[in-house]
Amino acid sequence: MAANERRLCAVDPCVEQDHVAAQSDGENTAQYRESLQHQSPVNSILVLLTKCCLEIESNHGVWTDSSSPNGLPLADWNKAQSIEKYTFIFQGVSIDALNGQQKLSHPKVFPGSASPAAVTSPSEANVTENSTGDGKKNSFYVENGAQVNVTVNEDTDVASWRRTRSARSAETWSELRPEGGEGASLSDQEEFELTSSTFALTGDTAHNQAMVHWSGQNSSVILMLTKYYDFNSGKVTESSLWRSTDYGTTYEKFNEKVGPKTILSYLYVSPNNKRKIMLLTDPEVESSLLISLDEGATYQKHSLAFDILSLLFHPEQEDWILAYSHDQKLYVSVEFGRRWQLVHDRVVPNRFYWSRLGLDKEQGMIHLEISVSDGRSQYITCKLQNCSDGNKGKPFPGFIIPNSLVVQDEYVFIQVPVGGQSVHYVSYKRNSFYPMKLPKYTLPKDLQIISTDDNQVVAAIQDWHQNDSYNLYMSESRGLFFTLMLENVVSSGGPEGNIMIDLYEVAGIKGVFLSNKVVENQVKTYITYNKGRDWRLLQAPTTDLQGNKVYCEPPDCSLHLHLHVSENPYTSGNIVSKDSAPGIIIASGVVGPELTSNNVSIFITSDAGNSWREVFQEEYSVFFLNQGGSLVAIRHTPLPIRHIWLSFDEGRNWDKYSFTSSPLYVDGVLGEPGEDTLIMTIFGHFSHRSEWQLVKIDFRSIFQQQCTSEDYMTWQLHNEGEVCIMGMKRIFQKLKANILCVKARNQYISQMSDSCPCTEADFECDYGFERQIDGSCTQAFWFVPSATSRDCITGDSFLNTTGYRRALSNNCTEVMLLKYSPRRQKCPSQAPRGLQLFTSEGTLVATLERNVTFLVFLEEGLGSMTSITVDFGDGTSISYVNISSIDDGVKHIYSKVGIYQVSATATNTLGFDRVILYLHVSCQLEHVQLSAPSVVVKNKAVNLTTVLRPSNVGTVTYYWWFNNKTEVSLTFSFLSHSYHLDRRRTLDLNLICACISDYFRSHVLAFSSTLDELNPGVSEWREDIGRVVKSSMVQVTGINRDQLLVTVLPGLPTTAEIFIVPEKRPRHGSSLLHLIQFTLKPGVQVNVLATQLSPAPLVDSGDSGHSSTAVIMLVSVVLMGLAVFVIYTFKRYSILDVIYCLCIQYKAQENFVKECVEINPQIFRLIIADIYDI
Repeated sequence: MAANERRLCAVDPCVEQDHVAAQSDGENTAQYRESLQHQSPVNSILVLLTKCCLEIESNHGVWTDSSSPNGLPLADWNKAQSIEKYTFIFQGVSIDALNGQQKLSHPKVFPGSASPAAVTSPSEANVTENSTGDGKKNSFYVENGAQVNVTVNEDTDVASWRRTRSARSAETWSELRPEGGEGASLSDQEEFELTSSTFALTGDTAHNQAMVHWSGQNSSVILMLTKYYDFNSGKVTESSLWRSTDYGTTYEKFNEKVGPKTILSYLYVSPNNKRKIMLLTDPEVESSLLISLDEGATYQKHSLAFDILSLLFHPEQEDWILAYSHDQKLYVSVEFGRRWQLVHDRVVPNRFYWSRLGLDKEQGMIHLEISVSDGRSQYITCKLQNCSDGNKGKPFPGFIIPNSLVVQDEYVFIQVPVGGQSVHYVSYKRNSFYPMKLPKYTLPKDLQIISTDDNQVVAAIQDWHQNDSYNLYMSESRGLFFTLMLENVVSSGGPEGNIMIDLYEVAGIKGVFLSNKVVENQVKTYITYNKGRDWRLLQAPTTDLQGNKVYCEPPDCSLHLHLHVSENPYTSGNIVSKDSAPGIIIASGVVGPELTSNNVSIFITSDAGNSWREVFQEEYSVFFLNQGGSLVAIRHTPLPIRHIWLSFDEGRNWDKYSFTSSPLYVDGVLGEPGEDTLIMTIFGHFSHRSEWQLVKIDFRSIFQQQCTSEDYMTWQLHNEGEVCIMGMKRIFQKLKANILCVKARNQYISQMSDSCPCTEADFECDYGFERQIDGSCTQAFWFVPSATSRDCITGDSFLNTTGYRRALSNNCTEVMLLKYSPRRQKCPSQAPRGLQLFTSEGTLVATLERNVTFLVFLEEGLGSMTSITVDFGDGTSISYVNISSIDDGVKHIYSKVGIYQVSATATNTLGFDRVILYLHVSCQLEHVQLSAPSVVVKNKAVNLTTVLRPSNVGTVTYYWWFNNKTEVSLTFSFLSHSYHLDRRRTLDLNLICACISDYFRSHVLAFSSTLDELNPGVSEWREDIGRVVKSSMVQVTGINRDQLLVTVLPGLPTTAEIFIVPEKRPRHGSSLLHLIQFTLKPGVQVNVLATQLSPAPLVDSGDSGHSSTAVIMLVSVVLMGLAVFVIYTFKRYSILDVIYCLCIQYKAQENFVKECVEINPQIFRLIIADIYDI
């Protein structure tokens, strides 16, 4: 960390201590980083409270790390001078802050993790009646690791509707001045009192941070660590440890038991045993751990030889912990921190993962990404307490792009540099790595792994033409082949490449997702009930809060919700649902043609999104109580309050309750910690100079009896009346309205299901197929179905796709649906195809006398029956019986410098495929010895001699200085030509085609403008478009396929030229050109028009924007040269009966001659052999 940075909030051993920083110049930002694997489970609670007595402006943002599928908070702070803050860090439960920003929260369980979050109270400038809060500092708490600070006058996306809301609410606040922030619309209701108690943390008035732990596992113990963080010195100078054994009614100060001079900075809890507590001392004073095995009653102190930056607990073993230090070293303890052992150095931050039983070979294995050099990392595995070179594993033999390793469930994801590009690879169940197969012209600028649940990968990809949106893709079980799930999902990015994506998975009901999508520059909210196969708009409420009828019908008008899921991956942001309350979703949003930030209300659904009701027209936080059987609402306001509202009928009616006799500035709310305690804690202060006030609310006086079976009713999940969803009929149980009984933990998951016969709705499009508007799956224009997989042996049979595949999470009953079911076919003959060759480092440069690892991949062709030969270009080669035996790569050492042509050839009984790369082997010059005569004759030539070590370094450039002159003479030891290719340079693709005939016709083709928007500017795309146009021409005109040659020209607008050789029978094909059209993607129809007609090739003389206006001229020159050559050499052949197309394509790693049209193979091969000397 730079010298001018100071740590603002320190949280949890699973996160960096420097995760939030204040800059002394007030201009730079500091980032709190944390990964999915480094979070705590839901039943562990940590709260960090911070007090802010002076006004401070800040920007806000919570971002998702680009290298990980999970979110990381980031806060920008202005100059910190004499700042005190209230900040809450809660871990694993519902919590919120109520100071000017509506925030609904929902915990998500991530095993073996710990994750804190923060909230800031309003400044004194906000504490005025009817205040709108403009220009003031507001912030809200988000659960599990995020602090979001909001500057109203700077954040146009959020603050605009907040200002509008505050202004509108001010009119009602004025009628209720004594109560401050409570609206008049609810003030006339009958008021009930709650059982509550208030405890003040006396003596800690100066403390500005706190952390709270409440395990909730049949335990009444709560631990709270408060501390004073000095922003000027960047140190924690005071701390206090408090412990309660009665759910927070009273607390005992534990400073004497941990040592009166000990300064504590962090509190941690084992995710597998909540009785095991770990306290970390401030590293600025001393580096040690205090360990308790009895829920914080007693402690033992252990010194550390390093400073802990983050911790990762094992998901199953309660005593196993990984600790990451500031100097990028990883340590392990198998004794809950009492002893530590170094695992490895140069470990990339947050790129270390515990093994998973049943997937990895050993339980005590660690997955690591280590830095090898600048811009290069390596993926290794280590045994728990022995990470020597002999015990290291290398699941992927080559180098990977830094910060790309993700180990999640059955999948391991990496990115590999290949030819200057980033290629995404996946390993399923710890098997070999293969490139992820996206739709052919999905050229990702960024790829995020969203989910690996249900044995399926969901990824968000920003395509080459997208800037503020992502496309969602889902895979089959191996995570290898991906199909489109939803296009143009709303996203926003941060200054360091972080990203937020508006996608929300509804808790309690599998397959239900909500997402905000950009449609014609408008943001609309869509819902799916079958995990992305079908999406539809949300139906708006039929009436508003006052009972007035709402006239709103899709697609012109619907309900749109603020999802804000990516603001914090461990909370649902402005939307909340709960596993124990399936079907209930609460969110903030608007009714209209699109999502806006004005006049936002709170909406609720009881049937999983089919129908919605408006419950509040102001900003409220809503919490689940009694295992989801009841709801608690607390209003957001910068003023002190003393009331909350309860609903016992899913938000249809609300009762007003007082929780304190004196109005309280509420800074945060700690809900039930996953248990049926019916206890909630509200944190706040009576004034900005008072101590912490902890108000414990006990709802047990309301729910006085246990629920019985007669207290429940059933409801059936449906999608606009359709009850068969994902192959099942699902019926859930829920409490009847206004039943005040206590739900037991084993009563809320009651669910009945019944399978449905499989229908078209249970199938999704297979790879290479796209869903059309009518619901059918048709072959994509670029897709050529493979005859077989590489594992299909000739003579055996395989299941060939019909364009459909049954959804992985679907449970429908099998029936005979020939249209959708794969068809068993005999494995046809197929030669190797799609052979790839590259170095493990992803470059074309190697060092003399050092191992070079070549990686070989085959896309299609039987791997077990295909032999591989690798020719290293130095006179040596090596062959393998099958490609499966070289998964770890082929190693070779070069003894001489130079440029070598390395080739790989895959061969089976059906054919072969060959690929070439050029490798530059160099050697570093270590020593130069200069020899010159001692005496020379004036004006006579003199020989100067140099001796080089090593002598075989290749090309050497000499710089000479004579007579102390500053001018330099430049010479070479010998003339040669060398070139270097690095990861930042790629070779352009060039295509030269020529055809020979007496005469031919050509047409310049123009396309409808929809094609330009999807033109990625790559040659393969132009080839596929040319193939589609050619097929359409053949279908429409009936011209023989061999008589047509289509060339799509580079550049925009997209144009092409079609060449028609002499016809044996006259046709009227030119008049049919206007009938040619094809489907580029669902909903995008491309029309092809002829713009010019000529008996010879045409030169594009217009200002079309093409970079290749001279292509046709070049073709003409090649035509003449080849014509003379062919006539002279092969006089016995009739040129009128022979047509050739010679294609030369230069790629980044191969240079090969490709045969386009072959009528007489013998002549064609002789021409190529003579021209190219092969």
